[in-house]
Amino acid sequence: MRLRALLETDALGLRLLGGDDELDRTVRGVMTTDLRDPSRYLSGGELVLTGLAWRKSAADSEKFVRILAQQGVAALAAGEAELGDIPDDLVEACVRHRLPLFAVNERVAFATITEHVVRQVSGERAGDLAAVVDRHRRLMTSGPAGGGPDVVLDLLGTDLDLRAWVLSPAGRPIAGSRSAGEPLPTEVCASLAAEHLAAIRTGRRGPHRVNVQGAPGTTYSLFPIHSSGRGAAAASRDVRETVLSDWLLAVEADAGDWPEERLDLLQGVTQLISVERDRRDAARTVRRRLAQEVLELVQTGAAPAEIAARLRVAAPVLLPGLGAAPHWQIVVARVEWDGGEIEGGPVAQSLLEEILVDPTASGPEPSDRIAVAHTGDEAIALVPLPAVAAEEGPEPSLLADSLLETVRGPLAGGLGDDGRVTLGVSAAVHSADGLRGALEEARHARRVAAARPGRVCAAGHQELASHVLLLPFVPDDVRRAFTARLLDPLRDYDRRHRAELIPTLEAFLDCDGSWTRCASRLHLHVNTLRYRVGRIEQLTGRDLSRLEDKLDFFLALRMS
Repeated sequence: MRLRALLETDALGLRLLGGDDELDRTVRGVMTTDLRDPSRYLSGGELVLTGLAWRKSAADSEKFVRILAQQGVAALAAGEAELGDIPDDLVEACVRHRLPLFAVNERVAFATITEHVVRQVSGERAGDLAAVVDRHRRLMTSGPAGGGPDVVLDLLGTDLDLRAWVLSPAGRPIAGSRSAGEPLPTEVCASLAAEHLAAIRTGRRGPHRVNVQGAPGTTYSLFPIHSSGRGAAAASRDVRETVLSDWLLAVEADAGDWPEERLDLLQGVTQLISVERDRRDAARTVRRRLAQEVLELVQTGAAPAEIAARLRVAAPVLLPGLGAAPHWQIVVARVEWDGGEIEGGPVAQSLLEEILVDPTASGPEPSDRIAVAHTGDEAIALVPLPAVAAEEGPEPSLLADSLLETVRGPLAGGLGDDGRVTLGVSAAVHSADGLRGALEEARHARRVAAARPGRVCAAGHQELASHVLLLPFVPDDVRRAFTARLLDPLRDYDRRHRAELIPTLEAFLDCDGSWTRCASRLHLHVNTLRYRVGRIEQLTGRDLSRLEDKLDFFLALRMS
């Protein structure tokens, strides 16, 4: 609302003392204070009400008004009940700082003014925002995109003072309102995504109100953003088909006491964002088809020249303006649900398109450089890597460990007790000749990941040249017999004598059999270390000076 509207409302008892050329200023809130410095409680646009208890001398007026002006206050209203007429020094200070000044009749309570302003501002904001959202929806559904989710979130920030973000299921920020200030920390994004997915899987009705680590004392309300293209069929579909791909809207507010009108408005915002999501998904069709064509050529044993020709077509689409064919990496994913009634391929495809993007990268554009195809329950991503000059450092590439670290927490919430995601990552290849090997490498790595415990597992190409590749495929009975024969005598001795033979053995092998380094690490005298190693050899019948026995102990510890 405008200052002019306040002045024209007789019931408020306001009399203008200065600033008649500033009456078109917008009032966004109201605050009552008698603090000498209320700056910590001001955010700009307020009508400040004061009884002048802070004023002890004429010099105080200049300081008080200067603080209000610096904080962007819309106007000052001073009560006449305390001093009668408003002091001239206050009027003059307001003139110097171009701050409109009102006198409040002593018969009018500040609470009356506050209630009026709050009611008017809230009603106008909600009505204006609803109209803008509706207009924006019509523009987006009938023509080119109207600026993306950021525009809608800016409306929430400017019209309802709500800080909001759109997040992917893996916790990557897709968009945020400019009024939100600094981006959400990565760990907060991941926690919000995990809470949201867990709530969806348990069937809780949204919005979901949560508090997360990394943001103590802050409540977020989480709204799902469903694909608008699913229409009425969404209610009849299994939630597991979409839980790992739908975006969410995170609002920094507790929606528990919101009126229905505001909840309906936020639901409208999510629908509006879903239009942009559908438009982006439609644009992925070309990239998916390119990936499918390239991978079919690779799997059917086509000539490298034919594959290279398809890659030259794909490169400008995936990396426009690059000018040269990039290097490539392949990532294989599999999503499996207990019972097997849900087809995992489409779910894995959508999931890879979301998670194969740096979680610190904002906006949907980075994901437009990922081409993913799916066959059966498996999804295969063709990831382009721009060539980097030697002087610029090592070539960028995806690493299984870092990929797993960013997505394990959020995805585990969506998988619940009946789902599993396994990922395999190949090494980078520099030509079409290497793509077939990269695909097999990624598939082998995924099988290694599948042999590990956990709901979300990943393995990379670097593990395929290590004993780690072999260990998951050792039968359980062989594994148990092998580790028991070597380690059970040591565990029994440790339990009976409160010794530390197992930790000593681990440290000794980790130090490559160096007596001095191992003794230093364990803070032992070398003679004490020699005694412990001798006891290990006596109990197991092995000789830790022999390479074969060292290797057996190493494998037993890794398998235990």
